[in-house]
Amino acid sequence: MNRRTFIKTLCAVAAATTLCGSQTIACASGAVRTVDDEDLKDYLHSMANFDLPHMGDIILINTQLALLKSSLKRLRRIQRTVGFGNFCILSFDEALLYARQNSSIGSFTKKELSFLDYTFSFDASNYGFYGERTISNITSRVSKKDLVKIQGSGNFLYRGQPHETYKSIKKLLGKKVYLTSGVRGTMKQFILFLSKAAANNGNLSLASRSLAPPGYSFHGVGDFDVGEAGLGVANFSIKFARTETCMQLREQGYLKLRYPRENMLGVRFEPWHIKVKDIKL
Repeated sequence: MNRRTFIKTLCAVAAATTLCGSQTIACASGAVRTVDDEDLKDYLHSMANFDLPHMGDIILINTQLALLKSSLKRLRRIQRTVGFGNFCILSFDEALLYARQNSSIGSFTKKELSFLDYTFSFDASNYGFYGERTISNITSRVSKKDLVKIQGSGNFLYRGQPHETYKSIKKLLGKKVYLTSGVRGTMKQFILFLSKAAANNGNLSLASRSLAPPGYSFHGVGDFDVGEAGLGVANFSIKFARTETCMQLREQGYLKLRYPRENMLGVRFEPWHIKVKDIKL
């Protein structure tokens, strides 16, 4: 069995499943199959080196790469126009409206719209990403009445358990911890995913190992990220796992990780990602 065959048949395995010492894989269908040690070694290698290209990655070239870059430039112009906080919850239709109404942005071309629609609809398991789809329609909207803006962060959280969980974390850790990323609408996930791909020569598979493709992010339905004050961008690295903040969150039971170590979802380890338990798709 070669690596690509292995990756394509992994299916959507439960996030808590680990590879260590395991010789079988339980797929979404319920079937359990034996996996060769070399397959496991190959998968673990690609995830340990998530930020490097690997054989079998889906990489855009020529016209498709040009469309990625032109769409991304337009998204960035929209983000600058509406503001970073507002862009987090901007819907697809709202983005198109801003583009049409602002000459400094310019309307999306038909090819760019087709590219965005195709990217959203694409089955992310082809990238090697096996998380669940959380948003089924590219035009889904985030209702502002369901949100709470978190002061000083530029981010929003959903009312209810997401907000209550964050308040509990703040009560526990105070100024030491802060919200690094909250609710993300479809357009926010687009700009993150496409930015990562563009920075890596159009490699969509590489991007998916760090960022859920549009339509697959749990930030769209309640999860959020936290960081330790003073750590900066290192909050989105393995360094966060060694912080006092992370250790206290773990001790208090807040780190019910969406993407634990050696998960079978094709996603790097994310100790900063707070999984909100009551999310039901």
